[in-house]
Amino acid sequence: MSLTLQDITLTYPDGEGRLTALDGVGLDVPAGTLTAIVGPSGSGKSSLLAVAATLVTPDRGRVVVGGTETGALSAAERAQLRRRRMGIVFQQPNLLASLTALEQVELMARLDGRGRSAGVRERARELLDTVGLAELAHRRPHQLSGGQRQRVGIARALMNAPAVLLVDEPTSALDHERGAAVLELLGRLTREWKTATILVTHDRARLSIADRVVELVDGRATDTARRPTDPSLSDA
Repeated sequence: MSLTLQDITLTYPDGEGRLTALDGVGLDVPAGTLTAIVGPSGSGKSSLLAVAATLVTPDRGRVVVGGTETGALSAAERAQLRRRRMGIVFQQPNLLASLTALEQVELMARLDGRGRSAGVRERARELLDTVGLAELAHRRPHQLSGGQRQRVGIARALMNAPAVLLVDEPTSALDHERGAAVLELLGRLTREWKTATILVTHDRARLSIADRVVELVDGRATDTARRPTDPSLSDA
């Protein structure tokens, strides 16, 4: 199942005029591939992710998830689409302090109306194992490192078997080693789970995990002409 953004234009009020956050952006993200979005602050990266997640309606353009035109959906239908067909990994995991890692992951199924069951708990355990945290299932957020908390966030995003995975700067608060491990995990899970993944990242040194790299500048998207591993793309 793919994610397609067609001719997306998004503006915001800016004094007496309008500020263009996205200017005719188009993306096609097939299942099992990862598209990395890079660009300077204020280039439109967060706006693009918000549009892809159907959290913000663009002025013009279409967001299509697996053949479903999201612009024709009601607010309730878009919310259901996000719960059942999208996983979102935030820059900060925003875990609930009172819940264990296992309960954080189970929560997504409960929000989707599936409640507590042996099947839900087993799936949550399998996901924690997938992200390398099986032995830490009963720890609470304060007992986990930053990288481990981010991995819980990834497992949580996968709980409802999403077709689309949207990831916002997952390494911004992590050191180089932990950040690299999280990005490599996302690349592997994209292939194994066949998700259509968009990754917004500032870490240009690890773009080899991406099938496609798109740079946003002033709201306009341009594919990089070189391989992501080209040293000239590094921030160094």
